Amino acid sequence: MTFNPDADVSGNTARRRGRGAVVAGAGGVGLLGIIALIAGPLLGIDLTGLLGGGATGGGTEPEGGSVIENCLTGEDANENVDCRVASAQLALDGYWEDYLDPYRAPKLIIVDGATSTACGTASNAVGPFYCPPDETVYIDPTFFDLMQQQFGASAGNLAQLYIVGHEWGHHIQYLTGVMDRYPNNGTGPDSNGVRIELQADCYAGAWIGRMAQEKDPDGVPYLQAPTEAERVDALNAANTVGDDNIQEQSSGSVNPESFTHGSSEQREFWFANGYANGLDVCEQPLTLAGDRL
Repeated sequence: MTFNPDADVSGNTARRRGRGAVVAGAGGVGLLGIIALIAGPLLGIDLTGLLGGGATGGGTEPEGGSVIENCLTGEDANENVDCRVASAQLALDGYWEDYLDPYRAPKLIIVDGATSTACGTASNAVGPFYCPPDETVYIDPTFFDLMQQQFGASAGNLAQLYIVGHEWGHHIQYLTGVMDRYPNNGTGPDSNGVRIELQADCYAGAWIGRMAQEKDPDGVPYLQAPTEAERVDALNAANTVGDDNIQEQSSGSVNPESFTHGSSEQREFWFANGYANGLDVCEQPLTLAGDRL
C-alpha cells in the first residue's frame, strides 16, 4: 500500500472527462504509441494520427467533467488507479504550497478515452501531459498498462505517483518561468527539452522523498513513507521512459541527437537525486554542462 487507508482524500478536485469514448488498449497502441505519448506533447506535435484506431468521441459529459466516484479514503486510492491519481493531487498541492509562494494549484483531469484541451486532444494515445495554457495535468491511467505490457515495467503504485509528480513538476516550471527561460530549442542530449524533463524528474523525486509529511484535515498523513521495493519500482519507471530505452525497443538503435526527455540513466539519476537531497539539487539539470547532465 502507498496511501494510509484511513486518510481522507475526499477533498480532491480531480475530474473525469471523455467518458463514453472508445479506449484503444495497450495492444492497439503498441510501441509507436509509447513514442507518440512521450515525444508528442514536448515537441508540440500531434502524433496520434500515426497510431491507427485510437479514441473516438461518444456520449456526453458534464461541463468541466464528472467527479471521481468512490474516492473518499486512502483505501480507495490503494485499490483504484483513478482514485490513486486523483488523491495524489492533495499531497502534491500540500507539498508545493510549502515551498512556493505564491502557489497556484493546477487542475487535474483523468482522461477516459479522449477529451479536448487547450493543447489539442488528450487521449490514451497521447499519454500524460501538462498543458500550460489551461494549467491542467491530463492523465489517462491506461498509460500504466502500456508501461507494463509493452516494456515490462512493474508500474506499481509509487511508480504511478512518480508519473503524476513529474507532470506536476511541469506546472511548477510554468509558474516559476523556467519554461520561458528554457524554450524549446530542438532535440538532443543538451537540449532545453531534456533539461526541463530531467528537472521534472528531480521534482518528482523530491516530493516522493517527503510525501509522507503531507496530512489530511484530521492530521493523518495521506501517504506512507516509501519502502525500498517501492522506491526501486519508481526508479524502474524512470528507466523505462528513457529515450534510449524507447528507441532501442522501437527501432533497435539509439540516436542521442533525437532525445527529448533524457536517457534512462539520466532519468533514474535525477529522480534519485531529488529523492535523496530534496529541491536544493533540482536547479542543476538546467545549469550543468551537457556532458555532466
